[in-house]
Amino acid sequence: MNPSPLNPSPTERGVGSEGQPGGTPPPSSVRISMPNSIPYVTYTIIGLTTAVYILQVASVWIFGYANDAAQMDWLELFGAKINLFIRAGELWRFITPVLLHASIPHILFNMYALIIFGPTLERYFGRGRFLLLYLLGGFTGNVLSFLFSSGYSVGASTAIFGLIGAEGIFLFQNRKLFGGHFGRAIGNIVFIVAVNLLLDLTPGIDIWGHIGGLFGGLIFTWFAGPRWEVEGFYPALSLTDKREPREVLTGAAVVILIFGALAMAGMIYPITP
Repeated sequence: MNPSPLNPSPTERGVGSEGQPGGTPPPSSVRISMPNSIPYVTYTIIGLTTAVYILQVASVWIFGYANDAAQMDWLELFGAKINLFIRAGELWRFITPVLLHASIPHILFNMYALIIFGPTLERYFGRGRFLLLYLLGGFTGNVLSFLFSSGYSVGASTAIFGLIGAEGIFLFQNRKLFGGHFGRAIGNIVFIVAVNLLLDLTPGIDIWGHIGGLFGGLIFTWFAGPRWEVEGFYPALSLTDKREPREVLTGAAVVILIFGALAMAGMIYPITP
């Protein structure tokens, strides 16, 4: 069906065709090239996240752990999601954890997931909207973790779950274009989410961060994701994104308002220490 078990192919899809003015009727379905560009944002995120992890390791080599008991390095100390520091006003900790990782397997797993999901979604969403989606997923994941988890946390998995949620909504809103591929593709998304949430029940994994990221991606994409329509006459057909820029801003504003309000409520009426 696709080059990976997670994403639909970014190159071509079967879609219902439009009529043409006179001549031979078009076939019942045609194949139209999908947006195709180099995913610079995805590669930049991977490069930046890797560079930050190298700095994390270097800080331990040079200065030792900032917290020996938790084996927390110095960048984690100043950037991890730590509820006490967030309540003290360090609000950047709702975003900076996406750049930090606790171990080599941790960063490898997250960057592998990003390279699977990122390039396809970046081509679909465009670079600016994709970057906004990634950051919003990290933000919403860390907000929910702040509300319901007392432990410190780091990792890009909040943003990765935002991408997963975004792909599910994107597929649903454009299901007519994907034809028979839609059922299998959305089934893959549901399976991936279910398996990962089950794995999140393992002690030490921040399930609330993952759920928050998932909701962030779902909400943003519902309001702001690409909404394609086929234009032209066979065989000169093309895909056009009918989503207006103001709708993208509205989607981002909805996410920020909802989760910003939740974060403020958590600071005033804390559920967890």
